[in-house]
Amino acid sequence: MNSETAARAPAPPDGETVLADLYREHWLALVRLAVLLVGDREAAEDVVQDVFSRLHGKASGVLTLSYVRVSVLNASRSVLRRRGVAATKAASPGRANESVDSPETAALLGESRQEMLTALSRLPRRQREVLVLRYYLDLSDADIARATRIRQSTVRSTAARALDRLERELGGKA
Repeated sequence: MNSETAARAPAPPDGETVLADLYREHWLALVRLAVLLVGDREAAEDVVQDVFSRLHGKASGVLTLSYVRVSVLNASRSVLRRRGVAATKAASPGRANESVDSPETAALLGESRQEMLTALSRLPRRQREVLVLRYYLDLSDADIARATRIRQSTVRSTAARALDRLERELGGKA
């Protein structure tokens, strides 16, 4: 390759361009993923925005959709941990700690979808993550195992237990 053809070859995209493209193309899907994990749209939007803010300035080789998804998953876990700590501190006998969706959210989701989301939110964190990654993002067991850092066999057994529990909670409506 001579210097003339090297000068005409397009430069690889920089991290900012890759990040902007990921944001434009996948923001809504990432927010939906976070909603399924944290339970409300405002927190989900904050999670995704925080992830993109933290990724600002990273090298383009690091910035892949799967990397961003894992970052959203981890950030969602952090939100749930913080909520758990806050709920433990705020808990008093005789007061139930339930998350309440806004009327707008409830109206948009519809009754059956809301019922499914509520049942999903009652699942343990790992079960909820596995189901969301499998059925919402349509990831393979291998991809889920990499994202959650568990074995593929654990992914399969966790999904089976989660589906059984959802079926019991929804009374066969699923």
